[in-house]
Amino acid sequence: MSRPITQTSAPVREFAMQFTSTPRGARLARRLMSHWLHEWGHPYEGEGNQTVTLVAAELVANAVTHGYVPERDFNLRLTATPDTARIEVTDTSSERQPASGPRPHASDRESGRGLLLVEALAADWGVTPRTTAPGKTVWAVLPLSPPGAGPTGTQGSTLRQDA
Repeated sequence: MSRPITQTSAPVREFAMQFTSTPRGARLARRLMSHWLHEWGHPYEGEGNQTVTLVAAELVANAVTHGYVPERDFNLRLTATPDTARIEVTDTSSERQPASGPRPHASDRESGRGLLLVEALAADWGVTPRTTAPGKTVWAVLPLSPPGAGPTGTQGSTLRQDA
């Protein structure tokens, strides 16, 4: 007698929210994203949470700085499985698009290093134009450490560091 094949798939968690296109909105987006990762088993002090939060901070800062359209907000979406996170930041500006491909080293500039960081830390990233409205979505996919793993791969403490 054969047994039915059952597939167990990793749960997909999602957080999505609209934020004001201000530095305060960017800070709140980053903090809430880090909070949800923590709630889903990736502690604040864990490498996965810190890396995803850093990449999200760069993407939302770009949306606020370069994708700003007066009186328009940006959207943040985080989807996570136990081993992967995908960040999507959508703004309403179609004019300023991140360039794809290799980036010149910007060591002498005060800004312009954010996407270099995203490129270095993400397994994949890109830009997708919005089809239903003006704007674009900049996204990144990053690996996460196993849930509950701290910075060294051991069970992390639950004390919250200021994100």
